Amino acid sequence: MIRQLDHVAIAVPSLDEAVPFYRDVLGLPFMYFEEVADQKVKVACFDLGGMRLELLQPTSDDSPISKFMASRGGGLHHLAFRTEDVQSELDRVRQQGVRLIDETPRTGAGGMKIAFLHPKSTQGVLLELTQPGQHVE
Repeated sequence: MIRQLDHVAIAVPSLDEAVPFYRDVLGLPFMYFEEVADQKVKVACFDLGGMRLELLQPTSDDSPISKFMASRGGGLHHLAFRTEDVQSELDRVRQQGVRLIDETPRTGAGGMKIAFLHPKSTQGVLLELTQPGQHVE
C-alpha cells in the first residue's frame, strides 16, 4: 500500500549551480550528496518536513537523466511514493495492466529499494515506488 509522497525529483545540469538556489535562496535544509553509480547520477537531497526534494545531475552522457534532459531539458523528472513493500506494489500494479520499467526493486539513493512505473501507464508522469532501506537519512 502506498503510504505517502516520498520525494520530488528535479533533473539539473549542475548540482554546483542548483544547490545554492534551493539551499540559500529558498532556504531549504540541505541533507546530503550521494552518487548512485549504477544509475549514473549524483543526487543532492533537501528536507521538506516529512518528504524530500532530490536534485539529479547525470554523471555520463548515457545516463537516464542525460537522456531525459536531451529530450525535455531540465525540470521535474519524477514523483516518488513510499510503500512498505515495493515488490508487492509492483506485483499489484502489474496485475492491473500497468507497464513497469523495473520488474524487481533495485537500490537507489539513501539505500532505498526503488522501482519505476512507465509514464505510458501513468498519464505521462514517471512514478517511482520507494521502500526504506538500511541507511535512509
